[in-house]
Amino acid sequence: MKRFLSFATFAPFALLLAVLPLTGHAATLDESLTCSESAHDFVSGLIDQKLIQPTPSRVESNSINAFWPARGQHMTAYGFTVFAIVGYQQDDPLFRTGDGKPIARSAYGAVVFGSEAKVQAALTEAGNTAIVHHAGPMLTAIFCKQD
Repeated sequence: MKRFLSFATFAPFALLLAVLPLTGHAATLDESLTCSESAHDFVSGLIDQKLIQPTPSRVESNSINAFWPARGQHMTAYGFTVFAIVGYQQDDPLFRTGDGKPIARSAYGAVVFGSEAKVQAALTEAGNTAIVHHAGPMLTAIFCKQD
């Protein structure tokens, strides 16, 4: 299976984020990660709440855009600390397009600190059927896709 999030996307910042103190308030993304909204609604809502940077810091070839948390913000998803927000929606100026084939018409999620098995267990316990995907050492993506 072709990887949709590469470790190289997040590796340089994972260690830095892990050692920074967590300040500000915590926002829980559980409800937003039930795959019931579009990538635009998910990402623009986080931008409007000033929880993430308004422009992507990286764009993968499959058009997945990575957004870093805003300074001083802390988000969680199913009890795991959010490392980055990812998303893409076709023909939406909020997102940049990569140089390859887009992963889906609309896709979004959160990359969290935690093993794939533990994240999957938390989602299963909550009744969430989102895609769980390994994104790097101790990084797992909770991912929603709409074709």
